[in-house]
Amino acid sequence: MSTTTGRRVGRPRATQRPDSGMSARDELLLAAAELFTTSGYAATTTRLVAESAGMRQATMYHYFSGKEDLLAELLESTVAPSLTLALRLLADDARPAEERLWELCRADVELLCGGRHNLGALYLLPEVRGERFTSFHRVRADLKAAYGKLLAATAAGGALDRGERVLRTDLVFGLIEGVILVHRSDPARPLGAFAGATADAALRIVGCSPTGPCP
Repeated sequence: MSTTTGRRVGRPRATQRPDSGMSARDELLLAAAELFTTSGYAATTTRLVAESAGMRQATMYHYFSGKEDLLAELLESTVAPSLTLALRLLADDARPAEERLWELCRADVELLCGGRHNLGALYLLPEVRGERFTSFHRVRADLKAAYGKLLAATAAGGALDRGERVLRTDLVFGLIEGVILVHRSDPARPLGAFAGATADAALRIVGCSPTGPCP
């Protein structure tokens, strides 16, 4: 069903809730994120997601075909903004590559750890290997490739042979994604300082000292 403006119209809500200012789609994603990360993906039903968002289950199906759709969109939200930044940084070759790599690492950590829910923990779900998540894996692979190009453009990275560059790209990318677990152990830790320290550590893996040509 559509209005004359072309916007999709949802069905009536199951319960009246205060207006959050969010679209119905975003409310469903937020509800799914909370349930997937607290109750577990397997234990979460579409009915629970809909009820948590104050909607009928039929309304949820108006926006998403099922749990996999919700999960896929949540996962893509953890990588797409970083890929956009990475491509912009790759194009900005007037700045030292070390500085650009440091900025990407810092921003990526802030994206992964700055959300309300620990979505990065969902990467390990066996369901994520399914065909529905091809787009997520493609964006994630493109992001990792951008990390590799920035790493290779640094003075230290450029001096490495191909095999060593691949290894260090794997290590840097693994460090950035793995900080979710570190952050979970102390979520009150100031995010800016945490992200900066992680970016410093990433550059040390490359062979660049953050006290040298890096920020």
